[in-house]
Amino acid sequence: MKNKCRLIYIMLFIAFLCIEVSIALFIRDSFIRPYVGDMLVTVVICLFLRGFTPLKAKLMPLFVFIFAAAVETGQYFDFVALLGLDGNRFLSVLLGRTFSFADIICYGFGCIAFFTAERLIMKIRSKT
Repeated sequence: MKNKCRLIYIMLFIAFLCIEVSIALFIRDSFIRPYVGDMLVTVVICLFLRGFTPLKAKLMPLFVFIFAAAVETGQYFDFVALLGLDGNRFLSVLLGRTFSFADIICYGFGCIAFFTAERLIMKIRSKT
């Protein structure tokens, strides 16, 4: 049962990662890309981690939020430039170069959405 559950999380990770990459590559708007994309990035990280961590690790979404907020704070201080890697386009895109408090709020909503969905699914599964 555990392996089946982990496989489901990995499959969902792949699906949501494809959605996230599609948003990044093809959507140029003022809502979906900046807000939904930022919300989904924490969901994608949670799905990936849940594929390898036990379900008992209930605070995992909180840790993902703290990590995402730390990365965003690093953007405020231009962490990539501080490391002397501002010429590295991959790291500039991966870590980001512009701080936005709205991004932190979106990360929080993503983690809350993941946590809530997971709890609802567990509640439904326990009743069957």
